[in-house]
Amino acid sequence: MTGLGKIALSAAVGLAGLAILGCTMLRLDIPFAVLEARYANAHSRFINLPGAIRLHYRDQGNPAGPPIVMVHGFAASLEAWEPWVRRLGDRYRIITLDLPGHGLTRAPSSYVISLDRYADLVDTFAGRLGIGSYVIVGNSMGGGVAWSLALRHPGHLRGLVLVDSIGWPTPEKSESTPLVFRLLANPAGRLLLRNIDTRQMAEKGLKSAYVDQALVTPALVNRYVDLSRAPGHRAILLNPQPKGAALATAETLAAIRTPTLVMHGEADAIIPVATGRALASAIPGAQLVLYPGVGHVPMEQIPERSARDLSLFLKGLDASPP
Repeated sequence: MTGLGKIALSAAVGLAGLAILGCTMLRLDIPFAVLEARYANAHSRFINLPGAIRLHYRDQGNPAGPPIVMVHGFAASLEAWEPWVRRLGDRYRIITLDLPGHGLTRAPSSYVISLDRYADLVDTFAGRLGIGSYVIVGNSMGGGVAWSLALRHPGHLRGLVLVDSIGWPTPEKSESTPLVFRLLANPAGRLLLRNIDTRQMAEKGLKSAYVDQALVTPALVNRYVDLSRAPGHRAILLNPQPKGAALATAETLAAIRTPTLVMHGEADAIIPVATGRALASAIPGAQLVLYPGVGHVPMEQIPERSARDLSLFLKGLDASPP
C-alpha cells in the first residue's frame, strides 16, 4: 500500500476534522493536565505503548460481553462513541480510544499518521488488553484504520464495521468545498491554520458534518477546540503526510474475509454516499445500511436507529460459529 496523502486531506478529514483543526488556531497549547481534568471521566484509562505514546481509552459496558473496539475519525475523539456506548453497553464490552494526535492521547509531535500505523497501534493496544478476537468499528478516518486492520490482522477480528468510512477515491475538491478543507490541502493553508483563530469556521464545519445543527452545541464546539490545542496535536494533524497506506481498490478490499457492515449517511457532505456503496460492493458479503437525511456521524445524529442496526449485525456474529 502507498501513501495516504489525499485521504487525510480530503475525505479522511471527516467529521469536520478540518474545521476542528481550524480551532487549533488559538496559538497557545492547553496542558494535558488541564484537558484531563476537563474531559477525562471515571471510565478513562491510560496505557503506555511503544513510541512514547500514552494512549487514552475507556473500557465500558458489560465486562463479560463480546469486545468491540471503536476508532474515531480525523480530529475527533473517543467522545463520538458515547451515544452507542450507552445503548449497547448492557450486552457488549465497548473499548474506545483516542488515536495519537487526538483527544487526551499523548504522542511525540513528530508522529506521522497513516492508516497502517494506526491499525497496528490499535491491534497492539487490543493485544495489551488481552481481549482476544474483537469487532473493530471505525468512523471516517477510523473506518480506514478499521479496514486496514482487517487486511493486516484478519485473524484477530470477529467483525468489521465501517461508519461513513474513507477509502474510496473521491472527486477533487472544488470552490464549493468549505474553506477550511481547501486550506488544509496545501502547505500555506496549513501554516495559516496554525496561527489564526477560526472557531467560527470550526462551528460551520461541524454543522455541515452533523446536518442537524441543533446537535452542534457550544459544549461540543468547545470540546473540539480544546482538544485540538493539546500539546503536539497541531504538529501531527496539520502536517498530514501519511506514509504506508493507500486508498482502497476493489482488488485490495476483495481480500477481506471478516464479516462486514457498512453504514453511511446519505447526506454526508464530508464523504459521499457513493464511497459507502463502493466499499460495500468491494468487500465480499458486506451488508450496507444507508440513512436518508443523515450526515457524517450517524452514531451521534441518529443514535437509536444506528445502534439498533449495529446491534442486529453484532447479534448475527454472536450467533455464528467462531
